[in-house]
Amino acid sequence: MSRPSPLVIRGAILLKSGRDHSAKRFHPWIFSGAIQSGTDSLNDGDWVEVKDARQETLGFGHFQKGTISVRMIVFGGVAPLANIYELKLRQALQVRIESEVITEHTNAYRLIHGEGDGLPGLIIDMYHDVAIVQAHSAGMQNDRALIAAALKAVMTEPDFPLSAVYFKSLQEKSASEYVLGMAAVPHLVLEHGNKFYVDWEEGQKTGFFLDQRENRKLVGEMAKGKMVLNTFCYTGGFSVYALQNDAEVVHSVDASEKAIALTRKNLILNGYDPNVHECVACDTFDFLKDKKDAYDLIILDPPAFAKHKDSRHQAVKGYQRLNAEAIKQIRAGGIIFTFSCSQVVDRQLFYDTVVSAGIQAGRQVRVLHHLSQPADHPVSLYHPEGEYLKGLVLYVE
Repeated sequence: MSRPSPLVIRGAILLKSGRDHSAKRFHPWIFSGAIQSGTDSLNDGDWVEVKDARQETLGFGHFQKGTISVRMIVFGGVAPLANIYELKLRQALQVRIESEVITEHTNAYRLIHGEGDGLPGLIIDMYHDVAIVQAHSAGMQNDRALIAAALKAVMTEPDFPLSAVYFKSLQEKSASEYVLGMAAVPHLVLEHGNKFYVDWEEGQKTGFFLDQRENRKLVGEMAKGKMVLNTFCYTGGFSVYALQNDAEVVHSVDASEKAIALTRKNLILNGYDPNVHECVACDTFDFLKDKKDAYDLIILDPPAFAKHKDSRHQAVKGYQRLNAEAIKQIRAGGIIFTFSCSQVVDRQLFYDTVVSAGIQAGRQVRVLHHLSQPADHPVSLYHPEGEYLKGLVLYVE
């Protein structure tokens, strides 16, 4: 077997004295303020070597002009070869197998979760035999051919089929493309035996929120016999789980007509009548008004209210208002699943915000569970910023 070819390393970046501590602790981000020299001749996406002030190699990664100047992919002095993506993908797939994310009842999962899988700037979601790739950095965008080749090498029949690889642009739809094969959308997938249609071409993110898989399962386990409201329902994931576990009635609400249309399709796909289990295109805040004692279980899973620190204050006010309204309206003895996916709202701030909402609502509330993201969305021990999904299960007296 021939040795993999070397990657082209375009330059070496020298860090300032005393600014190499985080890299030596395996944090994957090199900030611009830590760099002494070496960036002048580099282009966005170039592979670079990173050295400390004593000229010792700390590792290799992708360069990009901005606050985060290098995203480290390999630590240590040995330069990566062109098979680096194949090695990382094989390791990530093994983690999913060993953690039992992939089963005969679940064929939709995240294969690569950026920093958590040692590939910062890269997201790969598998929908059965189709890989949806998102490049969050110029380096990953440049290396898309290597990534597609690695997927083709790693995902093999019969257990891990691959019929298509779709690169979904973060900027514009016209830049998205199939780099391997083709696939029709919506695409049918299984999650804990439940069936869902996924549309990665028109849908948000990669088409489905895989990070809520285990939280959906818990909703199902607690929904038996209950009147359930699923707000910000997107394509109805929580709704299907609740119905599959004998919820009495489920109402699904989302501001997007497209999301509601796909929710209806997913209900029908699993054998439920969307006319009985009402699906409403409506603002959640408007819908919650005057719903006193209508529901036993409410799910609050809004989109990120804040994506940047400068919008964090407004986001906190939004989470507080949403949770206070739900706590006011739910029946005595009711359950609320409440989430935040805003990375700039950390776990403690989210908890404190929900506490404030409970006080504002004037009811006694207990925390039954603290929730997070599943095993296929791992967090590097050295990159705590990778924990973005926070959730609480509340019991309201």
